[in-house]
Amino acid sequence: MSSLVSFVQSAGSVRHACLFALLIACTLLAAPGARAEPYEAGLAIDDETDLRALFEDGVLSRESFDTLLDLLRTGVDLRTATREALYSLPGLTWAQVDALLAYRARREGVFSPGELVEAGVLSAAELRRLRPFLVEEARGAWDVSGRLRLLTAYAAADALVPPVLLQGQAEGPLGLRGGGVLSLTRRRLGSVRLDSRRRVLVAELPSVTPRAPKFHVRWAGEHASVLVGTYRLGFGQRLTLDTTGRPAPEGFVPDESFLTPGTPEKRCVLSGTGACVGEEAQGRVTPDFGWTEGFRGVVGTVHGQVEGLELSLTGFGSHQSRDLSQYELFDRKDCQGSRTEGCRAPEVLAVLPGKQVPGPARFVSRTLPDVFHEVAGGGHVSLGVSPRTRVGVTAWGAWPVWAVEGAVLDFRESARYPMGGGYGAVGADAAWGLGPVDLFFEGARSFAGLSGQPRGGFGAVQRTVLGDPGQEWELTLRYYGRDFDNPYSRAVSSPDESEGLRASNELGARLRYLHRTVEGAWRLSGRVDVWTQPPGGEAPGVFHLRTSARVDFTGVPELQPSVWVEHRNKDLGRNGPELCFEGNDGTLSTGEPIPCAGEQYGVAGRVRLEASEALTLAVQYQHTLMGSRRQPRGLRKDGRAVLELLFRPLPSLRLHGRASWRDEDLSENTRLTQALRTSLEVAWAVLPGWSARGRYELALDLKSPEGSLTPPEPPQHLFRLELESRF
Repeated sequence: MSSLVSFVQSAGSVRHACLFALLIACTLLAAPGARAEPYEAGLAIDDETDLRALFEDGVLSRESFDTLLDLLRTGVDLRTATREALYSLPGLTWAQVDALLAYRARREGVFSPGELVEAGVLSAAELRRLRPFLVEEARGAWDVSGRLRLLTAYAAADALVPPVLLQGQAEGPLGLRGGGVLSLTRRRLGSVRLDSRRRVLVAELPSVTPRAPKFHVRWAGEHASVLVGTYRLGFGQRLTLDTTGRPAPEGFVPDESFLTPGTPEKRCVLSGTGACVGEEAQGRVTPDFGWTEGFRGVVGTVHGQVEGLELSLTGFGSHQSRDLSQYELFDRKDCQGSRTEGCRAPEVLAVLPGKQVPGPARFVSRTLPDVFHEVAGGGHVSLGVSPRTRVGVTAWGAWPVWAVEGAVLDFRESARYPMGGGYGAVGADAAWGLGPVDLFFEGARSFAGLSGQPRGGFGAVQRTVLGDPGQEWELTLRYYGRDFDNPYSRAVSSPDESEGLRASNELGARLRYLHRTVEGAWRLSGRVDVWTQPPGGEAPGVFHLRTSARVDFTGVPELQPSVWVEHRNKDLGRNGPELCFEGNDGTLSTGEPIPCAGEQYGVAGRVRLEASEALTLAVQYQHTLMGSRRQPRGLRKDGRAVLELLFRPLPSLRLHGRASWRDEDLSENTRLTQALRTSLEVAWAVLPGWSARGRYELALDLKSPEGSLTPPEPPQHLFRLELESRF
């Protein structure tokens, strides 16, 4: 690792060296043959632990991790899944999906996954990578199955009851299935109300409270399905409506997702006189289990053949209580006008124990629970000529009902939801495929501000895919207008946000290439993404660039190296190491921030060594260079290293050790993150259908105590426990 750092630091020209590395990678990508997957990297995992490790190592994005975790927990049945559901599996091209569907039609849906290898649809290595995501056995009509999971976490410094989560899933006869999540929260604020005399919000202090954020019951028949409870849904190119996160959504899925607790956080949630004293002011506590808020209500689909055409109708209704950050709100009684830049967020005071009225203590940077209830509804209709050719229309609308009596609350412009009352979108999508070519398109118009000044904007996405079972090219063109305010659009976009939304105020193109050699020994992937703001935006003509390339060698199962590089440029018209990459580069005379326009380069390598059937090692190092105001004559250099060990002494016992080191700015150790995290996980299949998993984590702050603006955090110890029963 030190030799790599020394090499990068001693390079005569960092810019030329990084561009040369990118050129080499792109040249490799031009080789014939190829592989495709909608995710950042090839996967070789067994369970959630392996998947989470890839996310923590920066190999997978948050969206890819959430999607794959959902697929891992629910499973995909190759015998019944739709074309879009099959494409969401890691490692499959559209051509492979079509080959699988053709084989399934010949066998009339009766086959085992292993037969796909014998038929040449999948290779043995591809099937091994897919198995964790598959439903292996076909269920009988009257079979009953399910699982229960109990999870908890505890930090060594905890002074509270540990957070607990119970998840249950069951699948029964006649197409019935259901599930739910119960959680014990201790850090969630209490009910929010308005103090009319002071014109401030008041919230109750957090307390131990049971909650049931996720539940559903679903019936699925041959031509119809209905779900009551929490769900997510999406269609087309994810432009008009998508909350699933899947690469090619087609309808609704149960919402059973949750987030595990992270690093222990400060126990005190208040500031001001009398806020926290003694141990409460300095102590740490384990965060609660979290969850995303999808839709909650009723959704159903009917589909069938009408004169040789496949007709599908989906309708949904939802009444969901939603949380919101206090900085995404403002009170219209205190701030008039159509824009909210100068409107401050309302203060949120606390009622301390033994007091009847709120005092000077206030909550800072907290999420306010159940601030508004969203009433939403809509539907989708599609008409298909074949599995690859169809047209569809989607429309939905929503209205926020504020739960704080006496306050005239609304969303700030930086919030995800548009201000001014009701909002929604309507759009049309189409797909056509023939031979190696697939074309996709979706256009939509959003609308918002229905209670005051109606407004809206247009968006469009067009994808062209060219490929075969071994390779795939994809070109995506996108346009999102300045006023395209759609909180439920998850179409292809840059990581930048415009007024709380990613798919807004953007004009761009993305080219992606995925490749596998004929013998399957090499896997290569790369992408180039260029975007700017459309005419009429604040910064039209400022072009952003993001490129990446990755090479994986799997020809020798015992030794599998990977290398990837990435380059980002926030303004192609301005270059130089003196330009910052993170944050803002000062302010204008009007007070508006000036976004940074610098560059970032990254190179990383990972080696996976299977020493034996029982022992696997993995080593990874990533070096990043970026523009920084603190180093006007050079680039800031960051380092990150990971060491993993997986040991299976018995078929029922698995040990997983991991150490991760991260240093932001290798030239000093007093300002940014310098940390070491280690963990040891033990998973034991106690009895058939019963398993236990325990994990210990240690986090060390490596900042120097001398010269630091804030003292280093004390060592953090966290314990996790999971019990699971399958039936």
